[in-house]
Amino acid sequence: VQLVESGGGSVQIGGSLILSCVASGFTFDDSIIGWFRQVPGKEREGVACINTNDDGHVHYVNSVKGRFTISSDSAKNMVYLRLNNLGPEDTAVYFCATDPLYPGYPGPMWFESLAAGAGYWGQGTQVSVSS
Repeated sequence: VQLVESGGGSVQIGGSLILSCVASGFTFDDSIIGWFRQVPGKEREGVACINTNDDGHVHYVNSVKGRFTISSDSAKNMVYLRLNNLGPEDTAVYFCATDPLYPGYPGPMWFESLAAGAGYWGQGTQVSVSS
């Protein structure tokens, strides 16, 4: 399993970014793939996750609802995270993650399972928001 993120950068408050994650090594169109973020000294926080099959079910942490949008493209094995109306609190390294063996649905328990050490992670991409 390999996950490679891209699209991070530096933006001003209120700006937008689109993060991309290209995935390989597992059955993409029947998996849950998501995004976490981490700042130094803090634990990784689940941000958004999506079921890449026809269900397309998504889940967001409350702090990003209405601002971030997760989507997937099975033809390209890609997952995207659009970040709108960014604030300084969104500054972090953003990671793409998946667990091909996870038996459930996108939601808080998926975040907890991955954060506890299950699954696979990309190398991360830095998002910095400043005034």
